[in-house]
Amino acid sequence: MSVTERPASFTETETRSDEMNETIKTWVDDLVDLVDEAAASEEFKAWLDVQSHFHDYSYRNTLLIKHQYPQATRVAGYNTWRTEFDRHVQEGESAIWIWAPIITKQCPECGNSPSYHENSSCEYDETPPEKWSKGLVGFKPTAVFDVSQTDGEPLPDLETEAYGEASNLVPALLESAEQLDVDAQIVSSDEWTYGEAKGVCKQRCPMTMRPRVEVKDRNNQADLAGTLIHEYAHAILHFDVDDRDERTKRELEAEAVAYVVGRFFELDMSGSAFYLAAWQGDDPKAVSDRLGRISNTAQELIDTLERELDRAAKTRETEPDESVIER
Repeated sequence: MSVTERPASFTETETRSDEMNETIKTWVDDLVDLVDEAAASEEFKAWLDVQSHFHDYSYRNTLLIKHQYPQATRVAGYNTWRTEFDRHVQEGESAIWIWAPIITKQCPECGNSPSYHENSSCEYDETPPEKWSKGLVGFKPTAVFDVSQTDGEPLPDLETEAYGEASNLVPALLESAEQLDVDAQIVSSDEWTYGEAKGVCKQRCPMTMRPRVEVKDRNNQADLAGTLIHEYAHAILHFDVDDRDERTKRELEAEAVAYVVGRFFELDMSGSAFYLAAWQGDDPKAVSDRLGRISNTAQELIDTLERELDRAAKTRETEPDESVIER
């Protein structure tokens, strides 16, 4: 799925805009094809199968998990780890306690389970308890464990990292933040507090009133650059959008921008296909449907980064060679 060639240099001033528009459209079409291919792959199917066994926890359970085990990424019950994933909780591990729903037969009148109904003042007797429908009657403390507390068969993972030479691109992205009206910071992994997320676009910085981008530091500079571009796209496109239903669409746009910009700078961004397949399910056409916003944002980032890279290159040319020692 790797696509790293750079088919256009966009050097001719008079035709630059048209060339960029046409090339970006072609690249987005390539990305749509890659997403289709990723969604149909055995690797992706295996990953989806694993995801189906994990629950989406309520807000209060998420808080409970993070309070007891801040580094948690994937949690499940003792038996679920054993039967569904062939993994076993390590000896001596402490459980993470959450609230689990109690689903049982429920009185149509008072809403109690049969045992509580018998001791209540409810006089409902139109149908016997064995014919009652099931429903939520309460919650009980339940023990779960994080994947890091278990041993056994590895969980299938998706390869969504970017690859390539980006040693100059990361500094250029950081230097370009002000021109893009964004505050940006790379945070060490020891100080990172956003779980599995590689980057975040947060509320406006109180000092500058700009969107604030933070990304988790890592050795893979190409992937770090890809995350910065993704979060910059969020800052440019979505920062004032407050619509939870738009979350998937926003991820489509931001990752498509990252794919286009990363590919222009000769990075292997094919992992974007798995990223988008995971977000949007079976509708890759949504990427091309939003081409205008993707194209405009990608062009803005490419133009800004090229100016910064040119400036940095000229600065290096004028700096004295410190390896030459005067005698």
